[in-house]
Amino acid sequence: MKIKEIVSALERFAPLPLQDGFDNAGLQIGLTEAEATGALLCLDVTEAVLDEAIALGYNLVISHHPLIFKGYKSITGKDYVERCILKAIKNDIVIYSAHTNLDNAQGGVNYKIAEKIGLKNLKVLEPKENSLVKLVTFVPYAQADSVREALFAAGCGNIGNYDSCSYNLKGEGTFRANEGAHPFCGAIGELHHEDEVRIETILPIYKKAEVVKALLSVHPYEEPAFDLYPLQNDWSQAGSGIVGELDDSETELEFLKRIKKIFEVGCVRHNKLTGREIQKVALCGGAGAFLLPQAIRTGADVFITGEIKYHDYFGHEGDILMAEIGHYESEQYTKEIFYSIIRDLFPNFALQLSKINTNPIKYL
Repeated sequence: MKIKEIVSALERFAPLPLQDGFDNAGLQIGLTEAEATGALLCLDVTEAVLDEAIALGYNLVISHHPLIFKGYKSITGKDYVERCILKAIKNDIVIYSAHTNLDNAQGGVNYKIAEKIGLKNLKVLEPKENSLVKLVTFVPYAQADSVREALFAAGCGNIGNYDSCSYNLKGEGTFRANEGAHPFCGAIGELHHEDEVRIETILPIYKKAEVVKALLSVHPYEEPAFDLYPLQNDWSQAGSGIVGELDDSETELEFLKRIKKIFEVGCVRHNKLTGREIQKVALCGGAGAFLLPQAIRTGADVFITGEIKYHDYFGHEGDILMAEIGHYESEQYTKEIFYSIIRDLFPNFALQLSKINTNPIKYL
């Protein structure tokens, strides 16, 4: 298969428009028309990881953290990023990264962390804002089902744990076809009355072009009428962090010890233990301390993330238990998400999780 087929599968799971504004997810280096010989899955791209891919004979490296964040005016090998760029190009290796788009996607990084901990009843901690639009269109009765089905297939109608959501109102439309028109119903020059259904449905804004194309391809009218309205609703299916619940409560110390073991943490940093029971858990992989206020507002007993600044620890002992487990440690299982996405679609494709520990932080 071609590399672009694997990239397409990853972007269906974690669309690039879900990434945060600072990010540079997506294709980093290489040409996706090439035939894929195998994929090495990693958290970070380093020279050692590229050497591992070369030794395996693989020409695709898929990482969570992008290799390239900034623009380069020259590439001379002066740092590890530039050396990786040169090595990848010299060895015809394609590098692709899914970063905050995978963080924000349903089933992404934070869902994997929640799975490892054993959380249920998951909800996004900070849903994306200004990311939804409402589509309204008007269709003859007989064609309403086929239009709805096409819209749902293109990505409309998903609200929480429900799909195929729409509102439908019967009414009457009027139009007069002028000379040169090819009306689906009615006659040239005559005012026509048609029993129609007003269909309303919701969609992510980044799917607008795809949805409009689907609508136009199936709508029976020569000139379909439709409107798109921006919505203020939060998008509960995408966003930062996760909050969920344990089946059974644990003491603070029991919980921290279990987290330390699951994520193989050299040192769990936390604020003062106060004797609370841990059942409701908020979390965010990587540098997620910005979500601490949201975690407190949800009534979570503990907030777990990869990095917390010194001053963020002050003043929250009575609000929440804070646990810092390390950036690498919190996101290390991202490789398993890549593996599942690709293995489910391409069961015979050569895949390997990198054996290189790329964590730059060591514990004495």
